[in-house]
Amino acid sequence: MSIEAKASVVRTARQGRVLVVTIDNPPVNALGVAVRQGLQAAVEQAEADAAVQAVLIVGAGKAFIAGADIREFGQPAQPPSLPEVCNRIEACGKIVVAAIHGPALGGGLEVAMAAHYRVALPAAKLGLPEVNLGLLPGAGGTQR
Repeated sequence: MSIEAKASVVRTARQGRVLVVTIDNPPVNALGVAVRQGLQAAVEQAEADAAVQAVLIVGAGKAFIAGADIREFGQPAQPPSLPEVCNRIEACGKIVVAAIHGPALGGGLEVAMAAHYRVALPAAKLGLPEVNLGLLPGAGGTQR
């Protein structure tokens, strides 16, 4: 995945001492490889910038992250894996906040749970729908 492709679905902008990370992968900010790469790069960017004290992860459009990118099902896995991304977020030396305004499902909820803090609107929908199929969340969703 090129840097341009990563930049097109995950944008960063510094606002004061906060690095705002916006996931913009319409229609529902699916957690595909470009989003995973962009999130990991954003955390690395924040850690490399001494002026950044906190990271705010937000979703553009109507969803925070509404789960996996089904277009990648059946394809060879591409790094980074979701557990790697979630572990990187959790290990970040800067404060990481997930601002949830819409659906945060499956891996999207796991990304939010990897953040140090979460804030959500009352209308936000949170869930791990894979458990209804007898599957365990793959990135620590039952442990965080």
